[in-house]
Amino acid sequence: MRTFVHDAAAWGVACPSRPSGVAGVTMAGFRIPDLRTIRMVPHPAVTLLVGFGDGTPVLDHAAGPRPVGNVAAGPGFGSGGAVRARGVDVACVQVRLSPVVARAVLGVSPADLGGAVVDLDDLWGRDAARLRDRLSGAPSWRDRFALTDALLDRRHRAGPPVDPEVAWAWRRIVAGRGLVRVEGLAGEVGWSRKRLWFRFRAQLGLPPKRAAKLVRFDRAAHRLVAGEGAARVAAEGGYADQSHLHREVMAFTGATPSALAAEPFLAVDHLAWPGLSLSRR
Repeated sequence: MRTFVHDAAAWGVACPSRPSGVAGVTMAGFRIPDLRTIRMVPHPAVTLLVGFGDGTPVLDHAAGPRPVGNVAAGPGFGSGGAVRARGVDVACVQVRLSPVVARAVLGVSPADLGGAVVDLDDLWGRDAARLRDRLSGAPSWRDRFALTDALLDRRHRAGPPVDPEVAWAWRRIVAGRGLVRVEGLAGEVGWSRKRLWFRFRAQLGLPPKRAAKLVRFDRAAHRLVAGEGAARVAAEGGYADQSHLHREVMAFTGATPSALAAEPFLAVDHLAWPGLSLSRR
């Protein structure tokens, strides 16, 4: 376990020693004695939070404060900067699911999450409570990651896959870092634009253009956190100019690019997801 320092608080951060058995799944573990209020920054993945131990994190959002234990949130959750997290004695495994595998793992489409936080108990039934209990009793992070991965793998194998054309379109957007011409994707898969838009949104939880914007924003955000200047990030990231980047960062987070660069939700990524944070640059 490594340490991430935010203000006067120290977070314990653990990473799996090997990749998940399910392509498109990444995990990290956190122990945070004092989780001071942080902004939830939108991410192009479905996020699962599986808590264990005595502490319970709290999400503050438009509907008011909500304690969270085992929850799922769709891609882009936190858009607008209106969601904050806080808590004491937080211990959890955080899972990021590519939208391509999320439907199988969750048992429902990310679109069914409705942009809100959903209890995993409602999606997984006894599987969620059983996993939480096993994580609490596990002797190490290695065991916790193995337990979580085994459940994700079992559910992925049993769940419904997305259409190959939808999966291909998503991977094209990610490989192109959000700079792909979405209008051309339908022709590349042999579908009409209307059919691709409908199937993509129904199965992944957001339309293609929104997906491309989110992927582009995510890469830009991590470059800002890495210390790159906003002008360079805008020029190389597909934005018309620095003002365009500023507007998009504000729309996604409610913060300026300079404020976003200091967000702990992103700054911890070099420890929690080191390979992925490097690949975004």
